[in-house]
Amino acid sequence: MLKGRRIALIEDDEIMGASLLQRLQLEGAEVLWLKLAQRAIGALRTPRAPIDAVVCDIRLPDGSGEEVFATLCRSITPPPFLFITGQGEIDQAVRLLQAGAADYLTKPFGMPVFLDRLSALLRAAPLARLPMLLGPSPAARRVEDLALTAAAHDRPVLIRGGAGTGKALVARRIHAASDRRAAPFVHVNLAREADASAALEAALAEVGDGVLFLNALERLGALEQARLMGWLDTGAARIIAACGADMADLVGSGAFRGDLYARLNPFEIPIPPLRDRPDDAVWLLHQQFATLNPRRSPPLRGITALADQAVAGHDWPGGGRELRARLVQALATAQGDWLFPADLFPERQTDPADTGLLSLAEARDAAERAQIIAALERTGGQVAEAAKLLRISRTTLWEKMQKLGL
Repeated sequence: MLKGRRIALIEDDEIMGASLLQRLQLEGAEVLWLKLAQRAIGALRTPRAPIDAVVCDIRLPDGSGEEVFATLCRSITPPPFLFITGQGEIDQAVRLLQAGAADYLTKPFGMPVFLDRLSALLRAAPLARLPMLLGPSPAARRVEDLALTAAAHDRPVLIRGGAGTGKALVARRIHAASDRRAAPFVHVNLAREADASAALEAALAEVGDGVLFLNALERLGALEQARLMGWLDTGAARIIAACGADMADLVGSGAFRGDLYARLNPFEIPIPPLRDRPDDAVWLLHQQFATLNPRRSPPLRGITALADQAVAGHDWPGGGRELRARLVQALATAQGDWLFPADLFPERQTDPADTGLLSLAEARDAAERAQIIAALERTGGQVAEAAKLLRISRTTLWEKMQKLGL
């Protein structure tokens, strides 16, 4: 039951933690061991891969398991939590169950009991082991949660977002996770069709009982709106629409039919712009780099921390498409072995108002952040061990982590 599962273990006790870690790994699970509340919040809020379940002690050195759970619930839908509690903490555990936690175990407990409870928790959890879609940020994960919710019903869906935000990716995720996954997915991008009426008619004839995805809904003309309204009453397919403009303004001005808008919008999925999701921009850069860099001869050695910082700070008016275009150009023109900000933003080299350079303090913070993250990843989030690797005290490392938002 645990083979291939990703389990987060939040436990500061070395003996208890090592025992649980060893047994979970023997059962085939991949385990992320975290020993501090603040580190656990960061790791679970933006995981590098989906977490299937969390095993969490209630008492932690810098907080409590309850604080971890409550903090996560304010921004994301957390994985199922199995809390470990002492005899005097049962009231707290019950309160956590009422708040949405999955289960709790009272110390001492036998390993077979622990494994049975964890396995039961995983059986009850939805098995949505789909790859990350838009990024690790809470906003991106919220979009993914809404897409899976939409996949579970058959009503129309309206996806709202700017250019390059991944609206088509979300539509395809809904189709792939739904009962119609074996039926056709017919995509009509109205922004690219010279004859929208002919494209719509061809799509309606092709879709059958599959999914019709209408992108750039705001481009739909009056005749096509009337045709679509009639088809909604007779068609067997499901419709997903996407728009970038404020449809309410178009409806208010009479440019778009209010009755059709109401039919297409019983369930809305808004996608925030990439400029509001800097963690996702950096994640997308690395995803695209891993795909495109091997095609280069010779491949670059990697992406500098300064490039990551520049990507996180850019406003991305063109969204993900702009990011990919900049990376393609950077890989074609980069002169060194590493990807630098000037490769991605060459215009900054000639703009007298923007030298493209960071201040020494900004460069030092970026370098320290990259090293601290690398050390924490190598030690599985163990601050004391990471401090040894970095040759600084645990207190100094903790202060730097707080300063850099880690």
